Amino acid sequence: MTNVHRFRRADLVAQPWKNGGGLTREIVSWPPGSGVTDFDWRVSIAHIASSGPFSAFPGVDRVITLLEGAGVALQSVDGAVSHRLGQPLQPFGFAGELAMQADLLGPDCHDFNVRTRRSACSASVQVLSSAAHWTQQSHGLLFACRGQWHANGHVLSADEGLWWHDEPSAWTLTAQSDDAALIAVLIQPPR
Repeated sequence: MTNVHRFRRADLVAQPWKNGGGLTREIVSWPPGSGVTDFDWRVSIAHIASSGPFSAFPGVDRVITLLEGAGVALQSVDGAVSHRLGQPLQPFGFAGELAMQADLLGPDCHDFNVRTRRSACSASVQVLSSAAHWTQQSHGLLFACRGQWHANGHVLSADEGLWWHDEPSAWTLTAQSDDAALIAVLIQPPR
């Protein structure tokens, strides 16, 4: 499968936020060459170092999952969203156009972010802790948060993952320890 790409969290390049409140490590932005304003789907890991507003992404759906740290309290300016993102590995979705304030619940935190342009695609984000079989999708991503996983012959240790594109693939995922956790992202047609 030539359209499968492996990555290690430690190898991702850190890019500072415009507001200075954190860093983003991009895993993939699709299609190739797209930036933060013209992607169809984008996955990254962020380090939130201070409280402040989230950037708005009109027409984009977002799913944020706490990886490490105390987390953040998310509050939309219009009051429609009030969510405490304090439990690791519990995905939370919201509309990217909402003006959103994020207040740290501790000194800092790291989170996993999935963004999809509504007109192009949607994302299913799940956290797995045991064996699973994923149906065929042309685009997606797997990220081992804890433990080791086997995925169709690939071995993924903690903080390793893979993503694929234009390669209709079904995945058999097997956890190799009791405390294993893996984030699985399937990119699907628009809803």
